Amino acid sequence: MDIYFILAFVLCFIYAFYKYKKALQMLQQNWYNTGNRYLKWLKNNFHKAILWLEIPLLIVFLPIDSKIKIIVLDLILIFLCYLYRKRNQKEQTKIKLAVTMRIKRLLLTIMLIYCLPLLYIYFFQRNIWLFLQLIIVLNFLTYIIVVVANFINKPIEKMVFLHYRKQAVTKLNNLNNMNVIGITGSYGKTSSKNILYDVLNIKYNVFKTPKNFNTTYGLINSVNNYLDKFNDYFIAEMGAFKQGEIKELCDLMHPKYGIITTIGTAHLESFGSQENIMKGKFELIESLPEDGIGILNLDDPFQKKYELKNNCKILWYSTKNHDADLYAKNIKITGEGTNFDCIFKGDKNVYHFETCLLGEHNVYNILAAILLGYSLGIKVERLQTAVNRIEPIEHRLQLREYKNNITIIDDAYNSNPVGAKMALDVLKLMNGMHVVVTPGMIELGKEQYNLNFKFGIQISEVADYVILVGEMQTKPIYDGLLEKKFDKNKIKVINDVKEAFSIINKFSEDKVFVLLENDLPDIFNE
Repeated sequence: MDIYFILAFVLCFIYAFYKYKKALQMLQQNWYNTGNRYLKWLKNNFHKAILWLEIPLLIVFLPIDSKIKIIVLDLILIFLCYLYRKRNQKEQTKIKLAVTMRIKRLLLTIMLIYCLPLLYIYFFQRNIWLFLQLIIVLNFLTYIIVVVANFINKPIEKMVFLHYRKQAVTKLNNLNNMNVIGITGSYGKTSSKNILYDVLNIKYNVFKTPKNFNTTYGLINSVNNYLDKFNDYFIAEMGAFKQGEIKELCDLMHPKYGIITTIGTAHLESFGSQENIMKGKFELIESLPEDGIGILNLDDPFQKKYELKNNCKILWYSTKNHDADLYAKNIKITGEGTNFDCIFKGDKNVYHFETCLLGEHNVYNILAAILLGYSLGIKVERLQTAVNRIEPIEHRLQLREYKNNITIIDDAYNSNPVGAKMALDVLKLMNGMHVVVTPGMIELGKEQYNLNFKFGIQISEVADYVILVGEMQTKPIYDGLLEKKFDKNKIKVINDVKEAFSIINKFSEDKVFVLLENDLPDIFNE
C-alpha cells in the first residue's frame, strides 16, 4: 500500500480524535442533548464544528483518483490537525470531557458506525480509494454522528438508568432511621445545602449531595456511592429545568422536610413561564408527608401567594415580617462578614448570630437552616455556635487573596439577577478600587437582554473598571453601561476569562477588589 495513502489514513484518524473529543465534550455539557440543547448549540456554533478547509477538501478531493491528490490531501490534513489543535489550545477549557461509562458506550457506538460501512467497502468492494473517501466524509460529519450515536444508545442508557435507580431505591428503603431533606429554588440551592449541612452537623450525622449533584442521575449516584447507613439526615439538592422534574426527584427520595430558597427567573427559557417555575418548585413541598415540615421564605412574593395543595406543617422565615416563625432584624453586613438578631415565634428572647458569609441572600439561607435545625431539636445556643462555624462556600461570594493589593470576590457559580445584584452590594461595601469581571447571565429566555442590560446599569453604579467576557454575550451589559455614561476607556471586552488576570495585575492602587460574577461553561465560548 502506498506510503502517502497510509499517511492520509493515519492523519484522518488523528483529526477524528480531536473532533470527537470536542464534540463529546459539547454533548456532555449540553446534558446529552436533553431538550435538543446540543442540536441548538450546533446550530448556533456551526463555525466551531466545521473548519473552513474541510469544505474544499470534500469538493476537490472526492473522488480521490491520483497520487498527486493523495499527496496534497496529506498536506491539507496535516494543516487541519495543526489548526484544530491550535484552536483547542487557544480556547479556554473550564470543564474537561469526563470519560464516564456513558461516554465509553458512546465511543463504542461511534466506532461501530465507522467500522460497519468501512468493513463492507474493504472486504466486498475492494476499493481502497472509496475506503479513504468514506473516512473523510465521516470525519466531516463528526458532530452529526455524535447525535446519531447518542440516539442509538438511548434504550441502553434507559436500561442502565433503571438498574441504578432500582439499586438506589433498595438502599434508601433499607435506611429506616434516616430522613431526607430536600432543597430547591431558583437560586441559592447549593449555598443553602452547605449551610444547612454545617448547622445540622452540630448535633447529627448528616450527608449532603456532593458538589452540584442535583439531577436524578446525581442523586442516584450520591445514594449508591456515598450514602452511609449511619447518617441521620440526607440533604438532597434538587434542580430542575422544567415542570415535573422536582416531582420525579421526590418520588425517588421521599423527603420528609423541604426548603425552598427563592423563586425567580432562573431557567425561564426551559420552564416557559414564571407560573411554571413556581409550580415546579412547590412540587417539593407538595410531595412532603403530613408529618413533614416545609420551610418557606415569607419575603418571597411567589412563595407567599402560592396555594399549597397538601397538609404538611409550614414554617416561615423573614427579615421583613414580624409574624414569621423566625424573624431576623438588625442585619449588619460588612467586608468581614454578617451579623443579625433573631426572634422565634412565641419566644420573647432575642438571639444574636454571627457568620463570615457575605451578602443578604446568605442571611436567608442561614435563617432556613436555623429554623429547620430548631424544629429538629437543636438548642439555640448550639445553633449560634454552628452558624459562627459555617465555612465559606466555594465560588459563592468567597473572598480570596490574589496579590498583596488585590482581593478576589469569587461569585463565579451560576449567576442570576438576584444573586448578581447582591454580589454588587457586597463589592460596594469594600474600601478600594472596584472591578467587575463577568460574561453575563444566561438561560433567561426572552428577558435575557433586558436583565443583562439592567445588570449593566447596576454595575455602572458600583464599578470603577469592567471586564466583559465574550463580545456577543455581554452586548446587553455593555449597552447598559453606556446608557449610564460609563467611561468606555474603563470597559475591556475579552474572549477568555484568563485574559482578565493579566489586566488586573496591572492595577497599582493600594487596594483592589475584583468581583468574578458568573463563569459560563465552554459551550458559551465565543
